[in-house]
Amino acid sequence: MISEDRHRTTDDYPYGGGAGMVMKVEPLASCIEAVKAGPGNSRVILTTPRGKRFDQATARRMAGEEALIIICGRYEGVDERVRELFVDEEISIGDFVLTGGELAAMVIVDAVTRLIPGVLGSAESAVSDSFADGLLEYPQYTRPAEFRGSTVPEVLLSGNHGEIARWRRREALLRTMTVRPDLLETALLSDEDREFLRGQAGWRHD
Repeated sequence: MISEDRHRTTDDYPYGGGAGMVMKVEPLASCIEAVKAGPGNSRVILTTPRGKRFDQATARRMAGEEALIIICGRYEGVDERVRELFVDEEISIGDFVLTGGELAAMVIVDAVTRLIPGVLGSAESAVSDSFADGLLEYPQYTRPAEFRGSTVPEVLLSGNHGEIARWRRREALLRTMTVRPDLLETALLSDEDREFLRGQAGWRHD
């Protein structure tokens, strides 16, 4: 940020009193305007508890933007005029309080960049991730095939790719039903998926 006063301050006491400090509008405005003057159409994001909950759909949308500017709140937050004049979208990563928005920004950057073609070694990785189709990811295994009496499911060793795909899908459905049943309300489910779930104990939906 660019601060023009002789002490180079970027925060100050809140008008009206109260605890904590507030990020000043002038240095943030100078910084945002300097970045936006560069190439590309930048969308300005503010990390804040009052923002929309960040999810995989939001990450996919952001991955399609030309550029993102993420403002990290600090202390008691930022001057409200930053929101009014510069911010396009406010994002929260959850219902909890952090000392600053830097960690939230790192979460957003990591989730978004891995969806940009060429970032991951395999494009299939992003497609099969948890939340990619609304479900949690199926269990993963690697060598050795047996460890302390725990073995890899036989189907994964069979070489039958159709059966492997079917097993993975059903395991993803079971894991989601057990851990995050709320996700099934909006997940992309086929008729086969629904028929499978209806046969599971604890499934309470049509």
